[in-house]
Amino acid sequence: MNCKLIQPVKSEKQIWENSMPEDDPNSNSDTLQESSVIPRWGPNHAGAKELASYYTKGCYFEKTQEIISVVSCVLLIIINFSYLLYYFQPSKWSYVLIAALSGIITADFLSGLVHWAADTWGSVQLPVIGKAFIRPFREHHIDPTSITRHDFIETNGDNFMVTIPSLTYMSYQFFSYPVDKIQELYNWNCYLFLLALFIALTNQIHKWSHTYFGLPLGDPAPNFLVVLPQRHHRIHHVAPHETYFCITTGWLNYPLEKLHFWETCEKIIEAVTGCKPRMDDMRWAQKSE
Repeated sequence: MNCKLIQPVKSEKQIWENSMPEDDPNSNSDTLQESSVIPRWGPNHAGAKELASYYTKGCYFEKTQEIISVVSCVLLIIINFSYLLYYFQPSKWSYVLIAALSGIITADFLSGLVHWAADTWGSVQLPVIGKAFIRPFREHHIDPTSITRHDFIETNGDNFMVTIPSLTYMSYQFFSYPVDKIQELYNWNCYLFLLALFIALTNQIHKWSHTYFGLPLGDPAPNFLVVLPQRHHRIHHVAPHETYFCITTGWLNYPLEKLHFWETCEKIIEAVTGCKPRMDDMRWAQKSE
């Protein structure tokens, strides 16, 4: 076998020296520091403190929207899954499996696309989307385990909300379409259901990849899971965070890296716009006061 095909994207030395040591009781250890005064990572980093202050935690409207989104999405998932089971035909299991896997892979790619765009471009100072959308990505790089301090609603509310329109329309089809039409659309709906399900779960999976203690499957579980194990996702957290953007399952990270997919996209955008990737991200990471 050609050893180049299995060569790791980042070495253990690069991971240790250029990423936050998270395997402590989620206390954001500052053991790796540029000096004894300025932490490189964690909640005491100047950039992390300022970014955290922009978060409108406790906003009644926002919390209510997140709760409604989670409850609505869970109900729609249960309804649609029940109908998919009801209309399942064992003779077509192979088509259903392909459709389901395609949905999961699509979700992984979309997570990478959104993650790459928010990590690489834009600024926290942009109107509307800056503090609401880009801010969490900036904070996550200098305080990675901050996500583990978010409750279930805060972690998942936005992603659950994104899936509601498609899941609602799918429910409408099951309630109103004739049986032959439902069977005709069955494989497509399996694809959409798994796509929506894994989009909804993306932030929860991401949170587990940063959680080292108190996990439902036991503390060592994330390194043995087939979806975004800790050692796999930590490659993304090697500064300057330029690879392994897919955070739903992580299955597409290695092939996209070998295809230089993100690097090529960045070169095209830089050539067209003159904007350099990750400039805003670096500015926050280098903030000292």
